[in-house]
Amino acid sequence: MLNVPTLWMVFVVNFSALGLTWAYVTYSYPRFEAARFWMASAFVGAAGAMTALVRLFVDSPLPLLLGAAGIITASCLTAVGIHRFYDRPVPWRAMAAAGIVSLAGVVFFKVAYDHMQLRMIAYTLGQAVPLLLALRLLLSPQEGRVSPGAWLSSIVIITIIAIFVARAVGNLLGGDFSSVAGGQAHAVMVLGLLFLSMTLNFGFLLMAMDRLRNEVADLALLDDLTGVANRRHLLQRLSEECARSERSGEPFSLLVIDLDGFKTINDTHGHAAGDACLQHFTLMAQTRLRPGDMLARTGGDEFCVVLPSSSMREGALIARRVLEVCRRDAAGCSGNDIPIAISIGVAEWDRGVGQFPDRLIAHADHALYAAKKNGKNDFAVYDPAPPLAPEPVEAARKFA
Repeated sequence: MLNVPTLWMVFVVNFSALGLTWAYVTYSYPRFEAARFWMASAFVGAAGAMTALVRLFVDSPLPLLLGAAGIITASCLTAVGIHRFYDRPVPWRAMAAAGIVSLAGVVFFKVAYDHMQLRMIAYTLGQAVPLLLALRLLLSPQEGRVSPGAWLSSIVIITIIAIFVARAVGNLLGGDFSSVAGGQAHAVMVLGLLFLSMTLNFGFLLMAMDRLRNEVADLALLDDLTGVANRRHLLQRLSEECARSERSGEPFSLLVIDLDGFKTINDTHGHAAGDACLQHFTLMAQTRLRPGDMLARTGGDEFCVVLPSSSMREGALIARRVLEVCRRDAAGCSGNDIPIAISIGVAEWDRGVGQFPDRLIAHADHALYAAKKNGKNDFAVYDPAPPLAPEPVEAARKFA
């Protein structure tokens, strides 16, 4: 036989432990806003359960009503945490309306007109509506996929709502699944909700771990200074594009960009000024790239741009656009402003490159060398054709 008071005490202890867990997460990751709401939900739920338990020793409806208010508030806080986890606006009005109407119904059908079935329906709405409002976020793919933690949380919430509905229907059909009755049916439901509530919080922890893992993975692929892709990310993307082009035969292009005289800028103005120049160039270049193009910093003052599904001519047009925006910016410099000049090499994938990105990078480097040899602050394209005259071999020619 399940003892209802004992189950409610277990409920209080477990929710207090969950609250402490979320408190530690909040302390360790102060920017993780959702953890604060999930912590509050656990503590408020524990307080509500403890207050409701007092009704066994106090002949008054007040503990029952305060306990119901605590459980409804805990459900709302749980839903708010889900919305904040996904950085979505919280439907405060809908949640507040559901909570107020629910609690008003519980009070009315306990104090003014004692009707257990209608009271349980009102109580159920206050618990279920906030969770339903948040459920769609858990089921919506984020960045093209639904995380395992979100799937687990969704399944648990759907199961909890199903139990709420079964409890309300059971009461309407003549059963008594309320806490006042304290029967075995109520004890089984409390045990089930206890297990599901703990599982729901584990789902939230999995969501947090998945978010943290993705952030760490993103940091491993981003340049700290400029925020664009780093060399590792560039090589991954080039390998993907090479494999795609070898399958389809469709070419793509690569730009290799070098800031002219960058060492002089560092030596004359200091490394802080050099870093500012790199950041400023990044912003300028991004304004001239298309959606889907990838800008990467490969080290020092060197950058690359991957141009998917682009021919050599299209790559040259993008190079010209990036060069022109830098020239216009340099022409407008005055006083202590530092003009930025760049050289660009353009290369196109071909069958000779195959699935070896380093070959394509070498081709673009040859073109970059030609652009610098021609006076810098310009661009050149890679030309694999040998020169007709017996002169020093140049792997690139100026693009007209």
